[in-house]
Amino acid sequence: MTAPKRIIQIAQPSTGDEEWQAIRAPLQSGWLTQGPQVAAFETAFAERHQVRHALATTSCTTALHLALASLGVGPGDEVIVPSFTWIATANAVLYCGATPVLCDVDRTTYTIDPASAASKLTERTKAIVPVHLFGRCADMNALRAVIPAHVRIVEDAACAAGADYCGTPAGGLGDVGCFSFHPRKSITTGEGGMLTTNDDGLAERAQILRSHGASLSEEQRHAGPQPYLLPSFDELGFNYRMTDVQAAIGLVQLGKLNAFIDERDHWTSFYEDALAGIPWLRLPVKPNEGRHAWQAYVTYVDPETAPLPRNELMARLHTMGVATRPGTHAVHSLGYYRDRFGYHPEDLPGARDCERNTMAIPLHNRMTADDYRYVADAILSLAL
Repeated sequence: MTAPKRIIQIAQPSTGDEEWQAIRAPLQSGWLTQGPQVAAFETAFAERHQVRHALATTSCTTALHLALASLGVGPGDEVIVPSFTWIATANAVLYCGATPVLCDVDRTTYTIDPASAASKLTERTKAIVPVHLFGRCADMNALRAVIPAHVRIVEDAACAAGADYCGTPAGGLGDVGCFSFHPRKSITTGEGGMLTTNDDGLAERAQILRSHGASLSEEQRHAGPQPYLLPSFDELGFNYRMTDVQAAIGLVQLGKLNAFIDERDHWTSFYEDALAGIPWLRLPVKPNEGRHAWQAYVTYVDPETAPLPRNELMARLHTMGVATRPGTHAVHSLGYYRDRFGYHPEDLPGARDCERNTMAIPLHNRMTADDYRYVADAILSLAL
């Protein structure tokens, strides 16, 4: 098979000389672990997302675990999680010894179905984790209308840096929010995450748990009058600290976030116009109630009317040099969750259909206008 003349990746981080120069400061200072760069990144991220506290972590997965642990989630508790999400959302519940209870999603927005979530409530429900999938915030007003006030809300905002809902940025819509800076996200630190909250007590507890359960952070100890004395450790914690090298990159990336989203939003409009005539391809809809952050552009292939099955369409596009991916997986259909909890792939039909029929197409800040035209033309060629 002849290799395609060009390859347009599904996602690529947009980094350059500014990020390269930013890492010089921590490298030259000798302070490479969590330090002044992390503190600056946390402050800037909190300001951008209009929250009181932001705590940098090693990943969104560890931010989710830290959030749930800080809320006291543990054995005997249940946490409601939408099935159509990356497996880390549900896994974080298991890390706490609690039980993830999977619910369904809306086939149009791909976010949590409030009615399905409400049907999963029991006296053991401790929290719920709405996922702002692909950069679109879940319908938080509808969710709050059916969730009791004592059930804590943990936003999985892995894809949603810069998104907002009814004027409130992601990360401040629940009790605590968790973000990802993986390279497939709109801004990156390589690996990395962020926990956000407006709850002073929760932030204090998360800060302690993030660093082995230490009563005093390394920065506080080194800046204090007795840096030679170790802090006390009164509870079991974790090592979920971000490095200053990562945070230096994150500060630069955060400064570009608005421009990145604006550019992606522009090209989603291009896709809307270019692909609107394909009857079997449903395009994502921009929300009326807030700003979509466009971490990914995820379409839905109608299995009844498409000329080929979704996977075959993806294979054809691959030969043309256009990378695609399923939106994500349905957690309830994965082997570990089937075997441990007895789920069947047909149990949550919305998540099942989204897993089988969604198709993400390239959208990132390294693409050119010609790249976008090429992607659209490739898809249109399959529609003939």
